[in-house]
Amino acid sequence: MALSTAALTLTPTPALGEDGPISVTGVHPSGATYAIEVPRGWNGTVLSFSPGYGQGAGPQHLPADLGGDATARSWLLAHGYALAGTRPYGDGWAVEETLRDSADTLAAFAKVAGKPAVTLAWGGSMGGAIAAGLAERRPDLIDGALPYCASVAGPVAMLNQSLDAAFAFKTLLAPGDDAVKLVRLGSAEEEARSVAAARAVLDAAQRDPAGQARIALAASFAQVSTWSVPGTPEPGARDWAGQQAQEYAAFMATVFSPRYPLERRAGGNFSWNTGVDYRRELRESGRLQQVRALYDRAGLDLDADLAALAAAPRVSADPGAVAYMESYFTPRGALGVPVLTVHERGDNYPTVTQARAYADVVRRAGNGALLRQAFVDRPGHCRYTAAELVAAVRTLRSRVLTGHWTGTDAHRLNELAARDPALGTAEFVPYTPGRFLRPHVPR
Repeated sequence: MALSTAALTLTPTPALGEDGPISVTGVHPSGATYAIEVPRGWNGTVLSFSPGYGQGAGPQHLPADLGGDATARSWLLAHGYALAGTRPYGDGWAVEETLRDSADTLAAFAKVAGKPAVTLAWGGSMGGAIAAGLAERRPDLIDGALPYCASVAGPVAMLNQSLDAAFAFKTLLAPGDDAVKLVRLGSAEEEARSVAAARAVLDAAQRDPAGQARIALAASFAQVSTWSVPGTPEPGARDWAGQQAQEYAAFMATVFSPRYPLERRAGGNFSWNTGVDYRRELRESGRLQQVRALYDRAGLDLDADLAALAAAPRVSADPGAVAYMESYFTPRGALGVPVLTVHERGDNYPTVTQARAYADVVRRAGNGALLRQAFVDRPGHCRYTAAELVAAVRTLRSRVLTGHWTGTDAHRLNELAARDPALGTAEFVPYTPGRFLRPHVPR
């Protein structure tokens, strides 16, 4: 049975009997692609996946992804879960489109498979931000959300955090260098030139202790992880040089991540540092001891550098651009369904402190009972094992079906993950992130 509810069917696979399996791919009128897989013996649950940054369909009509990894997807289908995925027609921060197109995909799912008993939204990175957006904006569509490695503090907070580090970097290591631009980039080519110039400054600074100290100071404002590089051991608690090397390795991707496409989408600059007290930011970053040690080793005056930051001209934002990024999407904590977030302890894209910002805003909104958070003990971004993904899915589904959370601590999640050795291992750990330095909640 080849099925499509769109203008174009891509590669439908015949279903085997009325009860499935059903396999459908297609294109929504918006140009977004979607995919649907329903197994024989469907358990009534569908997982609706949203992709990460820069994974739009474009004119090629790339087929939608179904989420997780191949092993996790195979397990889920074999155990009765249906999968649906949406790939927006649009580039970069395509949150606006995906929030809309996800609803269309779920409507298509209902037509070909029937109304699900449980609908869970999931996604990684930007896709996780979309899942969080659906939990606030469209609780009529979903019953639970699983954002993993997700930008749950929102784009305004995320880029303010990057701006703070870039501002310190330019002020202390590239003063007067017009090639390094912080905001209001005019084109992708201008941004590429700026990033190349910043990379050259960073690499030169890393060659001497003074530059290393100033890189660490700038990294503290973006809360760049001191354990950033996959496959490396975590530096010791007082291994200041080892921690700084990890910050250096992640600095460019964290601090000078693509900004031009986001500014173009928002219609201007949505970042600012007016009124920011960098002495306080350093004090609250958890990195003061490390930075002081590196400054002392280099023979630099930390107070003088902080005074230079205080005196430097600041960056203001364009209100309309801020409003756009608040809409697409900055959490207000107004959860309408249960949410389980999963984060790697050494992630930088977003930094793990975004989990704390999200928990804080949800709690202040009075919805703390709907939120649980899990943490995995490794560096890197979205590098989860199938065991971790499946354990998270099963935990969230249980919360939806029973009305209460069970087994969300690290020990219980690891036990659940270990039930099927074919899925690999899990490394959930008890963890409480530090405070996010620049939270932003729309008024």
